[in-house]
Amino acid sequence: MSRRTLAALIAVACLAALWTAAVVMPVPYVTYKPGLSVDVLAEQNGKEIVQVSGHQAYRDNGELRMTTIYLTRPDAKLNLFDALSAWFSRDDAIYPRNAVYSDEETAEQSETESAVQMVSSQDAATAAALHALGYKFPTVVEVLDVTAGLPAQGKLQVRDIFLKVDGKPVKSAQDIVDVVTSAKPGDSVTFVVRRAGKLVTVSITPVPVTEKGVTHLRIGVVPGPGYVFPFSVSVNIPEQIGGPSAGLMFSLAIFDTLTPGSLTGGKIVAGTGTIDPDGKVGPIGGIQQKIVTAQEAHAELFLVPADNCQDALGAPDRGMRLVKATTMESAMKSVQAWVKDPNATLPSCEDQS
Repeated sequence: MSRRTLAALIAVACLAALWTAAVVMPVPYVTYKPGLSVDVLAEQNGKEIVQVSGHQAYRDNGELRMTTIYLTRPDAKLNLFDALSAWFSRDDAIYPRNAVYSDEETAEQSETESAVQMVSSQDAATAAALHALGYKFPTVVEVLDVTAGLPAQGKLQVRDIFLKVDGKPVKSAQDIVDVVTSAKPGDSVTFVVRRAGKLVTVSITPVPVTEKGVTHLRIGVVPGPGYVFPFSVSVNIPEQIGGPSAGLMFSLAIFDTLTPGSLTGGKIVAGTGTIDPDGKVGPIGGIQQKIVTAQEAHAELFLVPADNCQDALGAPDRGMRLVKATTMESAMKSVQAWVKDPNATLPSCEDQS
């Protein structure tokens, strides 16, 4: 065998090893890709997504679309080719994994957090919409999530309202945490909750759970802020969609459903942004990919949280109008002005670039 042939064989072997390593070895990155858009004013499985009981619901045409992204799961591994594909893509983005997830975060923890954020987002959106309509209502402590496999499963339900814990009135989520974590091993904790208007009493025995090397007694619920609304409003979104970023679009859809006429004038409006009970719009992740998602759904106008404006201007420009939204009220005014005159001067991300 000649030296040239030997060198060629070695080079081929090295190249094959490099290609194998590139495919097999994970890189510490995650990708953001354009996801689904959902018209919150539409039906899902034969039922309206925004459900109202105890108040007139006004169904009309037009679309208010929430937008999502596909984000690499914490337990998924990207190889070099995945990372390079996202890097060169016009629509995708790539970020260091530690900028999105903590070092020890699991898929289960991520899904739980996402589910909690979705429940909180829907409640805050309803509160913002009803505040805009002039309603007043009390705040409460409710169940935001129930962990499968822990003692609360089958005994407490999401949106149960905590009234008492071991005979003491519940005033904050910390009241629940304090009683559970201070219970003696083997002792049960008694909860009185309001569920669908009825009082329910349950006893639950906490169990030790170790996380990050620390063991605490837990029952498997996430308590958090809730509200006692004057009538029932619910937003029925597919379970696989989580997180808080649809809050603004939920609030607009709820407001539109509770008032006569079409907020969108029959047109397609998309957007994103967290919402607080007072209607303030907050930033989200993946703004550029959500803009692409909206463009693919043929939206004509997209509502952008003010803090996301700079990044939004870097999204592919395909003719969809971007409008800065600081509050639910400002978003509604922008949509209403745009419906009357598509060329109207509206709050723009360019104004702060």
